[in-house]
Amino acid sequence: MAAPWQKANLSNWNNRAALHIRDATGFYNVDGFLAGEDKLYPIEASEIGDVKGKRLLHLQCHFGLDTLSLARRGAIVTGLDFSPVAIEGARDLAKKANLPATFVEADIYDARKVIDGHFDMVFSTWGTICWLPDVKRWAQVVADMLAPGGSFYFLDSHPSAQILDQRDNHLEPTYGWRTPMEKPDMFETATSYTGDVHEEKTADYNWIHPLSDIIGGLLEAGLRLEFLHEHEFLPYKLFPVMVPAGKGLFHLPDGSVPFPLSFSLKAVKP
Repeated sequence: MAAPWQKANLSNWNNRAALHIRDATGFYNVDGFLAGEDKLYPIEASEIGDVKGKRLLHLQCHFGLDTLSLARRGAIVTGLDFSPVAIEGARDLAKKANLPATFVEADIYDARKVIDGHFDMVFSTWGTICWLPDVKRWAQVVADMLAPGGSFYFLDSHPSAQILDQRDNHLEPTYGWRTPMEKPDMFETATSYTGDVHEEKTADYNWIHPLSDIIGGLLEAGLRLEFLHEHEFLPYKLFPVMVPAGKGLFHLPDGSVPFPLSFSLKAVKP
């Protein structure tokens, strides 16, 4: 039986997926993608390397825009997401783009139950593990899905940024650095990060996972860390004070004390 937070988050993401697929604000620039534009942001585009011919699993793939960008780069892609609205949208987008892809609707923790085989690469970026209560279980899923020699590429907002909130134009520590599994932070929002407006306020539940738990979980799952990079950019405005940095990214305004807003890593299964 699904927990209340699971039901709320699924409802939230079904709602968001419907809005994002319509792309009324142009945040995702779906028309540009269908016209041939690559939709990966500069950070992941510069770090993932050559994916041509690789069997690639995209975890928490939303409506498939990045998954299909990877397919366009030559990867043999499978995308997984728990939202049926997102998966339906991803399949429709694949048809419109005339790109081969497999999309699977399932909770990420059930990935091994619903997907056969192993992958040369697992890919996961932007706004993913904040929705998951157990990051060590997530790390085990990643390891289980990889073939020996396969790599995991991960990119997301930085935990040091997630603990902050903007108040009167100042960023202040507001949230705990390690959210208890049984006590997620609850938010009510009227708009999505894309600027799309929900019909009514929606509740969602989030967790902050420290770097030590994320990296430690991957190491405990048997992966070997190849790199860890920190960045001063995000593809959305985590704080209202953030300003455009070009190529779809945002950063803190000039004069701000710099700190990492995101981080990326690559880990390999021996």
